[in-house]
Amino acid sequence: MTQRFTLRPYQQQAVDATLTHFRQTSESAVLVLPTGAGKSLIIAELARLAKRKILVVTHVQELVEQNASKYAALGLTPGIYSAGLKQRDTEHQVVFASIQSIARNLDQFDHQYSLIIIDECHRVSDNDESLYQQLISQIKKSNPSLKVLGLTATPYRLGHGWIYHRDYRGFFRQSESTIFQHCIYDLPMRNLIKQGFLTEPKLINAATAHFDFSALTPSPNGLFAEREVNELLAKYPRVTEAICEQVVELANDRQGVMLFAASVKHAKEILDYLPKGEAELVIADTDAKQRTEIINRFKQRQFKYLVNVAVLTTGFDAPHVDLIAILRPTQSVSLFQQMVGRGLRLSEGKKECLVIDYANNGIDLFDPEVGVPKPAPDTEPVQVFCPICDFANLFWGRTDQDGAVIEHYGRRCQGLSDDGEQCQFRFKFKSCPHCGAENDIAARNCQGCHEALIDPDDLIKKALSLNSCKVIRCAGLRVNQEDMAIRVTYYDEDANTLSEKFNLTNPKQRVLFNQLFGSRVNSGQSPTLFNSVESVLELSSALPVPDFVVSRKSGKYWQVTERIFDYQGRYRKANQL
Repeated sequence: MTQRFTLRPYQQQAVDATLTHFRQTSESAVLVLPTGAGKSLIIAELARLAKRKILVVTHVQELVEQNASKYAALGLTPGIYSAGLKQRDTEHQVVFASIQSIARNLDQFDHQYSLIIIDECHRVSDNDESLYQQLISQIKKSNPSLKVLGLTATPYRLGHGWIYHRDYRGFFRQSESTIFQHCIYDLPMRNLIKQGFLTEPKLINAATAHFDFSALTPSPNGLFAEREVNELLAKYPRVTEAICEQVVELANDRQGVMLFAASVKHAKEILDYLPKGEAELVIADTDAKQRTEIINRFKQRQFKYLVNVAVLTTGFDAPHVDLIAILRPTQSVSLFQQMVGRGLRLSEGKKECLVIDYANNGIDLFDPEVGVPKPAPDTEPVQVFCPICDFANLFWGRTDQDGAVIEHYGRRCQGLSDDGEQCQFRFKFKSCPHCGAENDIAARNCQGCHEALIDPDDLIKKALSLNSCKVIRCAGLRVNQEDMAIRVTYYDEDANTLSEKFNLTNPKQRVLFNQLFGSRVNSGQSPTLFNSVESVLELSSALPVPDFVVSRKSGKYWQVTERIFDYQGRYRKANQL
């Protein structure tokens, strides 16, 4: 059958990368393409090329319908399995399905599928009992060599981590659990905008009031408690009204406006401030039929303003949208990009998309995803080179006025070593007291000897309970020379001190000093082997400062027994309020 559309160059590259990968291995893979890149066309082409039975799965009926329609545009007949679309066909070679509909009829999917394609695959959980995992397990009973391909614009989830482990560009993603083994193609949003395949976003600062959500503490998955959000919003009722007034003013010459609210209550309040008859609301509890009707009317431009609460960030396609108003807090670069992405598709008469962040999230649309939540408001993505393999890692960190990295939060190098495995170098680590091996700072057992590692919280708690022990929250240190030795003095916020001496002419003390300080110089970026007092004094300003220092009473003096670096736990560190 003749192909009825021509793939863009990057779409063809994604198809080629998939074919190349699965000819070599059956290990799962991910394609990463920004919102508006045309993932449906890539899926359609892969389905056209398939020689055996394949299944295309996603989480919303709109995407099931959209993906199937692109395949049908090739003159081919898709099978559709979706309760919402009132079709339950599993006989065709290519079946487009809703995961919810499949889950209710899992026994019908025992065919010899060769490939599962999962659209919006960042929603796949690593829990064996999740819907997607149950489906994969079911089909693998018939075909153990089943291939699984995911497509997403955002391969990272707060609270879960990266969804893949190995990147085709030659590095590893640091994540405790990954759903997919490989990322085989990744297309930056900026490239598509420069090439004219996406609309130019115009980000402007709110010229009126904005929300201050900085007092709220998100959960580990980056979400904010709805009750706390509503309580904060209730204190500033005029803010929402003023924002809506500005949005209406700016929307005067706009085609379509999407507003992302912080909560259901907030969304209903926003709706009340928008022009009557020109605005609609979609939330999680909106009836499926009503939701479809509202979305279709919006796409047909029968009203201008569409308000939603976390339900239209993926799987929603209305190209005429040219104003995005963000009124909800988020720590996720991915979620921010998803929201903005709703307005970046090309449309006739559309020159750019206006984007206003009224929640003051402080996220640059083109910031790369670092892979962990932002540790502090003043941190930014920084490039940190590994001193062993020279890989350029991307971590959260801080820079000086010249742009030089002065601090970063990276733990382990993500580069590839010569043997094709992840580089073993650790910027931050926990030393094993049994064998001296370096471990991740959150490790409970040593990777070398497998012995249990001391929990720093237990160590601090025990020391605080003993009169014979003293603990200080270390705010800094200073180094002085004493003959052929170095005296390190630790001080806390109240100028209380503890000190210890290292004789660098003594081999054991020299090794200990280098294990504690030399390997951590300049946040691990410049590990140094100190052999003399002079070499230490030259780099004294770059020596790492432990978070806690523990000492034990020895006669009239306090003897330092533990220095805790890179602490993560329940006790407050120095200068933390």
